[in-house]
Amino acid sequence: MQFSAETSANGVIEREFSVGDVPGVLWSPTSGSAPLILMGHPGGLHKKTPALVARAHHFVSNGFAVASIDSPGHGDRPRSEQDEAWVASMLAARAAGQSIVPIVTEYNMSLSERAVPEWQATIDALEKLPDVGPIGYCGMTLATAIGIPLTAVDSRITAAVFGGVLVYDALFEAARQVTVPLQFILPLHDDELPRDPGLALFEAFASPAKTLHATPGNHFKVPWSETEDSTHFFIRHLNL
Repeated sequence: MQFSAETSANGVIEREFSVGDVPGVLWSPTSGSAPLILMGHPGGLHKKTPALVARAHHFVSNGFAVASIDSPGHGDRPRSEQDEAWVASMLAARAAGQSIVPIVTEYNMSLSERAVPEWQATIDALEKLPDVGPIGYCGMTLATAIGIPLTAVDSRITAAVFGGVLVYDALFEAARQVTVPLQFILPLHDDELPRDPGLALFEAFASPAKTLHATPGNHFKVPWSETEDSTHFFIRHLNL
């Protein structure tokens, strides 16, 4: 892990880093150790999109550290030719009022296959820092498409918040391997993410402690109260 920049404001230290060629950012309290929340970003965005930064600062103000990395082809990382083709096809289908399901399914599966090992390498590096405690994972849409298979294979993640994801067979298979406490956020009125597959995915999780949070609207407008609920969830399950 190589740190490249550090700033501090309002009790939050922000450190940019890289693990190999994967750029990331770590937000942490100004002193003391803290449980770590891995926070994925939505598709098409990046590790420091404003809404993610706001949630990260909220978590830090409640005693956590937060880390985020750019997914393949997002943020400061170039897209492959295939990534560009998927994005162009998705935007064209959306503009034409056609289903984006088959395109996003292929794209998310590819991104997940690439991103899971990158997150594991990032966890390896973060664990070596002196101020990092138990680990949770948080994120919706693409972050959930990556986070479910990551949580399924990495026992260091001991609690998770998922939601608002396009559901496909590989996610069901990974969900059946997830046993950690979790919350699942299900937008109830989302034209691109039907509620029934989301509910079926929630039921597929093997976690004995899981909670469904149904929210009005779509995945673009998740109430801030869900961030507050996630905070209380992580306080309970990451031993803060």
